[in-house]
Amino acid sequence: MKFTVSSSELLEGLVSVSKVISNKPTLSILENFLFELKDNTLTVTASDGETTLKSNIAIAQVEEEGRTAVPARLLTDSLKEFPDQPLTFKLSGENTMEITWSAGASKLPCYDAADFPKLPELGGVSESLSIAAETLLTGINNTIYATAEEELRPVMNGIFFDIDAPTTTLVASDAHKLICFEFTGAQVSQKSSFILHKKPAAVLRSILAKVEGDISIQFDNKNAYFNFDNNILVCRLIEGTYPAYRTVIPKNNTNKMTIGRAELLNVVKRIAVCSNQISSQIKLKLSFNQVLVSAQDLTFSMSAYETLPCQYDGEEMEIGFKSNFLLEILSNLPYQNICMELADPCRAALIVSADEANPDENVSALLMPVMINA
Repeated sequence: MKFTVSSSELLEGLVSVSKVISNKPTLSILENFLFELKDNTLTVTASDGETTLKSNIAIAQVEEEGRTAVPARLLTDSLKEFPDQPLTFKLSGENTMEITWSAGASKLPCYDAADFPKLPELGGVSESLSIAAETLLTGINNTIYATAEEELRPVMNGIFFDIDAPTTTLVASDAHKLICFEFTGAQVSQKSSFILHKKPAAVLRSILAKVEGDISIQFDNKNAYFNFDNNILVCRLIEGTYPAYRTVIPKNNTNKMTIGRAELLNVVKRIAVCSNQISSQIKLKLSFNQVLVSAQDLTFSMSAYETLPCQYDGEEMEIGFKSNFLLEILSNLPYQNICMELADPCRAALIVSADEANPDENVSALLMPVMINA
């Protein structure tokens, strides 16, 4: 193997691929990039054993093709110190990679490419769909923060793709809050579903901002392939049955408060400072066209309240929430104005847009209340 490439172009490609590498890999070979040079294309692969990312980098100057595994951290740390200039990589023997540039050279150890795990193959029964990169990025951004960290219920640790035509829904929940992102326009082969773990979802989020066009997704009951631009992300799916989320979304909450999202967010931030550190409880007391936001911590004799105008003509009520959950939802909803739909202080609040409806995309949030302390 011998080729010449721009240091900045190579570094850019390696940084994206390195996002899947684990700090504590199960196999030592997974600390490396797999380099495969063929037909003027350098394919760089990184994996943590469950998630694998492959990226193709065009190489203009190729003298000899080949395959090898190169230490990921050593190589990226080295490339970060170079100004943009041509670098020549040459595989010397079986275990040394020589890197030369105009004023110097270095040597890195390398390893047998055959030891690098192969990509899993999809089973005979697989599904496919196509989603615009911008839409998928928006969906992940709007749901990933609501995923859980549960050992007993691993299905809650990912984003549920509920695929159907004409509407597809991405769902995430930690049992305290539930977020649904609905969108149209996906090219769906048939009604299906899968659960994407939060780690590959985070990797996708980090690189989709630079991607244009559609993402092609193929999956079976164990693995999914995401194809886009010059990249392929392959990940193991979470196996299991996702809870019937639609059954918990209330349909007839009659008490509706309409308010500016940013205004409520800022007030909750101010008042939450005085909430109890353990319970993080914050209270909303709703009356005609106003809401009183309050919190207290009797242990340290702290309290705070603030009144906000809103549109509300429902029953007077006082409802409590965990302030950190409410802040997460208010910080991530993409709307200028929101409508909080309530039934009573013991049932979940449904938070939806109060702005003009977008027929192509919609985000809704469900937040469970907490018992109000006396």
